[in-house]
Amino acid sequence: MPSPKHRKPLTTKKITGNQAEELAKTFLQSKGLGFCDSNFQCKTGEIDLIMQDQDMLVFVEVRYRAASDHGTPVATVTTSKQRKLIRTASFFLQQHFGDRWPPCRFDVIGISGDLDGRPSIDWIPSAFY
Repeated sequence: MPSPKHRKPLTTKKITGNQAEELAKTFLQSKGLGFCDSNFQCKTGEIDLIMQDQDMLVFVEVRYRAASDHGTPVATVTTSKQRKLIRTASFFLQQHFGDRWPPCRFDVIGISGDLDGRPSIDWIPSAFY
């Protein structure tokens, strides 16, 4: 019997990232946003969460840091990262909507502290364009 496709085991960093993304998704849903997709990947990059806020599609970058000694999680979303997210979102929009793109925005969720305790969540809607 052939063995199933082998996958690399999840690293602690990936497990923590998944936990932070799930927390961000739950937080945004509590604010009235609907869930569309997560971890959309293409040749230009990855988008952590894709949500819907009424008629607007929301691309969400989730950043986590256990401590903010060296800056906040939100501050780690550089201009270069923003450009990469915009390119990836454009790919998603072209793939799913062709030439008729819905209104959209880019939000950032910064999470700091203990994910199993009471982490701090900083949500910045329309963080960049």
